[in-house]
Amino acid sequence: MKEKQLLEALIDNLEEGIQIVDKDGITLYYNDKMSNMEGLKKEQVIGKRFNQFINDINDDKSTFVKAMKTKAKVSDIVQQYSSHFGKHITTINTTIPIFDAGELNGAIEISKDLTTLKELNEKLCKIQKNIENAPNYVFNDIIGSSNAINKIIQKGKMASMTNSSVLIYGETGCGKELFAQSIHYSGHRCGKPFIPVNCAAIPATLLEGILFGTTKGSFTGAENKKGIFEEADGGTLLLDEVNSLDPSLQSKLLRVLQEGYIRPVGSNKTIDIDVRIIATINEEPDKLIKEGKLRKDFYYRLSVIRLDIPPLRERKEDISELISYFIRYYNGLLGKNIKDISLQVYESFMKYDWPGNIRELKNSIENAMNMAEGTDILSISYFEGKIIENINPEIKLPAFDNKEGSLSEYLKKIERVYIKSFLEKNDNNVTKAAKELKISRQALQYKISKMKLT
Repeated sequence: MKEKQLLEALIDNLEEGIQIVDKDGITLYYNDKMSNMEGLKKEQVIGKRFNQFINDINDDKSTFVKAMKTKAKVSDIVQQYSSHFGKHITTINTTIPIFDAGELNGAIEISKDLTTLKELNEKLCKIQKNIENAPNYVFNDIIGSSNAINKIIQKGKMASMTNSSVLIYGETGCGKELFAQSIHYSGHRCGKPFIPVNCAAIPATLLEGILFGTTKGSFTGAENKKGIFEEADGGTLLLDEVNSLDPSLQSKLLRVLQEGYIRPVGSNKTIDIDVRIIATINEEPDKLIKEGKLRKDFYYRLSVIRLDIPPLRERKEDISELISYFIRYYNGLLGKNIKDISLQVYESFMKYDWPGNIRELKNSIENAMNMAEGTDILSISYFEGKIIENINPEIKLPAFDNKEGSLSEYLKKIERVYIKSFLEKNDNNVTKAAKELKISRQALQYKISKMKLT
């Protein structure tokens, strides 16, 4: 296979759009991803000038022209435009001039498609503005009565009475957003917006505009648009996984926290805002600071009040309450009539460390209830994975209560207890129990009848 064919096969299978033009802007190469992004066919574009079939990008705004004019790489430029057929596109572009023997020969542009992400984010902002339809969790919705959880609930209640910024630290699945909402909806800002932003899900190049707003002309296709800070004015902004923010954006947010105003992207004007910040992280702050993922000054400004949510392994006495709550919840959702889990399942739950915390417990109950049929007790046969993989039925052998008893009689007692334990483990399913005991179903049925285990 020729080098050109290998290169084309590689480029056509990239996740990014690739377009190559000559020094006059005539398209030489246009990969499949770029074709899908812009809704144009390759044969329409190749041999034509790069902007012949797209709107909103003239030579003054073109990254191709800028890269070739400056003879320098142009990195991470957000562009919003539409194709000749009306498809609206948002991309982040990096454009690199190409030289041959020192002479400018053209340019290559690498485009990452952000169209879907932008549309989803705009829908999210509209949904978040509708406060009446948002879930209003308060501290009474937090399940558990252990000392560990009660202590942090009391601290959260005190935090809800202030305007100070709050940093919530906890492992994934501990319920950090539940605490954040409880702080907001239990305080005097409860009638104002509560807007969560997942900082890890939005590229840094878009996030600044989403947070602070944009002005028309600040980048290609930009319009005058309010940012989330303005939308949340008077309320609370939750910055989820705030440590994923670029340090430069952390610095800008620090300035907002200190000075109480924002400046939209591309604007010289400032806008006063009254927004309370609650931030969450799922790694130790000292570790994040040491690794350079969290600015020390930003951390101190966020953690005026700090809540450390205990993982489930440190509050196992709450597992019983959580199980009851999730069973009631999924009974209503799935139309079941489950009453409880078996004692063996409960014992295995108490031995397990729950690395996924409450979210893992919830998912385990949901999965088991989906599988359960014709029973009101969730036995261990309905669970899977590491939660129960090392659990075997606990067999308590009967003690000698008669020293003159025969060996045969004692072995019969042991056999009865052993068979009974496997029947309980499998929710009295004879077929499953027989399979684990490695005997036929007929043989087990005979023993059940003879031992009067029915």
